[in-house]
Amino acid sequence: MNLNLDNKVILVSGGAKGIGEAITRTIAAEGGIPIIIDPSLELGHKLVEELTSKKQKAHLIPLRLLEPQHAEEAVEKTIGKFGSIDGVVNNAGANDGIGLEYGSPQAFRKSVENNLGHYYDLVHYALPHLKSSKGSIVNISSKTAVTGQGNTSGYTAAKGAQLSLTREWAVELLPYGIRVNAVIPAEVMTPLYQKWLDTFEQPDQKLALIQNRIPFGNRMTTAQEIADTVVFLLSDRSSHTTGQHIYVDGGYTHLDRAIGRE
Repeated sequence: MNLNLDNKVILVSGGAKGIGEAITRTIAAEGGIPIIIDPSLELGHKLVEELTSKKQKAHLIPLRLLEPQHAEEAVEKTIGKFGSIDGVVNNAGANDGIGLEYGSPQAFRKSVENNLGHYYDLVHYALPHLKSSKGSIVNISSKTAVTGQGNTSGYTAAKGAQLSLTREWAVELLPYGIRVNAVIPAEVMTPLYQKWLDTFEQPDQKLALIQNRIPFGNRMTTAQEIADTVVFLLSDRSSHTTGQHIYVDGGYTHLDRAIGRE
């Protein structure tokens, strides 16, 4: 299926690794121009070089979106080089383990800001250009927003807010023909996920336990499966889809997670 993404300029926060990298690769494979907003300079340059060697397009803006001006700078640099913005993928973030009992009010507020603020900032500064292109926005959330996890209050609060903003922005941006959707992963193998697994004494056993709880296929979702859904939502092939929370999780969130367990 041709997704009609040729030369479409799409901002991808955290686009150099994990789910973001898969999204970057998929946009480029579809003929789009992913703008990788990621502080991982070495990984980002390596990814751009690889895509360029395949005659695909990509551009790195090595920024960590900690303050509003960083998002503004990313948008200005993109417009300066390419002249337009056709989509935004809000993806960057980290499950930082700031809980209730063992956290603090200060750490909680910082966690929420670090995982949520740049979602608003990037879309705010990109909005005039999205209005011109009638672009699309995709927010990457997490199943923890609806299931909870334990000991990660800041992250789950931010992820829940991302789902709320998805609906809010879909309503606000209706007059401009801008679509806004969220993709909700559950268990996806990424470098960060592997780092978390490695904190257990027996990582392989922990992984097997998790996979056994995923109803469809008893396996992890791949980053590519997330990326395929995201890129479809960016494209005009999903032209009448907005305000949706789309779970790409092998049924983990809504099917009974006891299915298939011994």
